[in-house]
Amino acid sequence: MISARMLVAMVMILVFVATAGAQGLPPAKNPEEVGLSSERLKRISAWMKADIEKGVIPGAVVLIARQGKVAYCEAFGYRDREKNLPMTQDSIFRIMSMTKPFTSLAIMMLAEEGKIQLYYPVSRYLPEFKDLKVGVEKKDQASEKMELVLEPPQREMTVQDLLRHTSGLTYGFGRSAVEDLYNAAKVFDWDQSNAEMITRLAKLPLKYHPGTTWDYSMSTDVLARIVEVVSGMAFDAFIRERIAKPLKLSDTGFWAEGAKRQARVAELPKDQPSPFVQDVTKQLRWLSGGGGMVSTAADYSRFCQMFLNGGSLYGIRLVSRKTVEWMTANHLPPGTRFSPITYPVFGGFSPTPEYGHGFGLGFGVRTQTGLSSIPGSPGDYSWAGALGTFFWIDPQEKLIAIKMMQAPNQRLHYRYLMRQYVYQAIMN
Repeated sequence: MISARMLVAMVMILVFVATAGAQGLPPAKNPEEVGLSSERLKRISAWMKADIEKGVIPGAVVLIARQGKVAYCEAFGYRDREKNLPMTQDSIFRIMSMTKPFTSLAIMMLAEEGKIQLYYPVSRYLPEFKDLKVGVEKKDQASEKMELVLEPPQREMTVQDLLRHTSGLTYGFGRSAVEDLYNAAKVFDWDQSNAEMITRLAKLPLKYHPGTTWDYSMSTDVLARIVEVVSGMAFDAFIRERIAKPLKLSDTGFWAEGAKRQARVAELPKDQPSPFVQDVTKQLRWLSGGGGMVSTAADYSRFCQMFLNGGSLYGIRLVSRKTVEWMTANHLPPGTRFSPITYPVFGGFSPTPEYGHGFGLGFGVRTQTGLSSIPGSPGDYSWAGALGTFFWIDPQEKLIAIKMMQAPNQRLHYRYLMRQYVYQAIMN
């Protein structure tokens, strides 16, 4: 017979285990244990609750960890307001471009094994990219109309170019002749394999000469195909077997089939076509390395802690400390130009010297304390998803912060405020 006292104790243990599991990392006794103010962290709760009551966003999960322990983890509002389903700490989110660090990590793991060299041309791994041309818009002297002229690139794109978005590729988000071709080719088709996506992309001209311009692009999707070719594994299998399983990321992958915890997208992004948002309840053919994954705040905190630890988590090493240092350094050379979409899309997080930022091998990186309109530390690195997810890692402060929500039209506003609220809570 189990006594009432033993039963209560067992229930308490199960509650603690469930909470710790939801957080992904061990909880701190209290925020003060890791140098954060409990009182000041309440400002985050008040902010989120007030905005949800106003209907600004339906819900969110916010997680803050320091010194390897979770100091704050709360779920707010609804994962589906229409169905009155509450947000929970283990809600599953489309992380969109927060997929990119996973893809970059996969490339660097293969680089450590000597299977990929960053300075090699992409065509070494994907022969379809050998004869890409650059599309330049020029005015026809006779008709005085703009026409697209194809010219040879000054050099081939390299794997490093893909990692730092200087490949010459683009997304179909802006207004140009090349981007019109991207949209016509339906490069965002979820019913294509990674190999088929490469075939489509290889028929299109580059928007810029490789190495000259930072333009947010399908570069990371190309990296995903390189992972497949070099490893001999489907991209989802590589992520699952080589990254998610070792780190115990139980809710991270390319779909959440059968799961009942998916957070619903509040509204479609104003600046993106509707096919941009995938149905995560189905196994899709396109395993987008640039934006196809789903995850939870708990799982992503473990992923971030691995980077903060210099490439390992609880005895499991994925890459070396030097590789992490290499990835999180600024890789944009002096004189890099930036596409017109850079500031409108990224605002104060634009990877430009004038804002004290740069770009590494899969992340935006902060290069200095001043210049930026948002707080942080030199050496912190971050990225975000178009539907509202956001994370950053601050090695100087031993800090991880993650915000998960699916309200794309509020994404920049919440990235800014999240930074402000987290840093104001630091005591020592």
